[in-house]
Amino acid sequence: MDEQLRVGLVGAGPWARRVHAPGIADHPGTRLAAVWARRRAAAEELAGGYGAQVCDDPAELLSTVDAVAFAVPPSVQAELALTAAQQGKHVILEKPVGSTVDSVGRLADAVADTGVASLVMLTRRFAPETQSWLAELGRVGGWVGGTARWLSGALLSETHATSEWRHAEGALADIGPHAIDLMDAALGEVTDVLAAHRSRGDLWQLMLGHDGGATSTLTMSLHLPVQPTIVDFSVYGDQGDRTLSGRSTPPQECYTNLLDDFVAMVHSGTAEHPCDVRRGLHLQRVLAAARRAAG
Repeated sequence: MDEQLRVGLVGAGPWARRVHAPGIADHPGTRLAAVWARRRAAAEELAGGYGAQVCDDPAELLSTVDAVAFAVPPSVQAELALTAAQQGKHVILEKPVGSTVDSVGRLADAVADTGVASLVMLTRRFAPETQSWLAELGRVGGWVGGTARWLSGALLSETHATSEWRHAEGALADIGPHAIDLMDAALGEVTDVLAAHRSRGDLWQLMLGHDGGATSTLTMSLHLPVQPTIVDFSVYGDQGDRTLSGRSTPPQECYTNLLDDFVAMVHSGTAEHPCDVRRGLHLQRVLAAARRAAG
């Protein structure tokens, strides 16, 4: 790259330390320029390892960067990202993008108005095995249904012990966007939540209707002591079935792939991508419909 993007990081929690900061710092097209977090000590600890500036508030961070990556709770992200987009800053967003459809809609409108690049960190979509699986499904066609399981004890671990929004919103908000996104990409746009139920242990079960008539079922929990985590997606139809199992590509590599696309978007002036903020808005609408269906 002729010029590195100056990226500011909002948040200094485990995911920011593990994925965002090293990914941005190591990518040839980006530089970790600034960090802001609610706890200044956490921001200082993170920024110190990469020579990044520690900012006193989000406004200071926005004044020094070209783009912003977010690693904060959804309700915080939606409002801060709105300000960033309105100021012409490109944005890398975590999922879910916000806590309400309205807040994500306002952000999507701002991104469209300013023409900035936006990507949502739908981790598995940036994994080579997922891209190969989806490409094969597209070539073969004829799929009439699918099923997915994502069963984990992540919220029983110390890593997420202090993540208030994850404990409050549960599996639907945290891993739901990933699961819904993959089934949507595999079978066609989700048009209906046909049924939804949340049972003991934060076990979510959804039945989705897709454009074209396919249906799918999703089973998800982050409160089950399953070791190792079960993650599998399968579709079936006229040509048998095709299964995507596990998570063989680590999230750090997926994030690098996301940054490849993000940098290319910024330098080419492209604002559209299968995982841009419009995708986040679509997923937010499905999440809201699922909550309504579950009562």
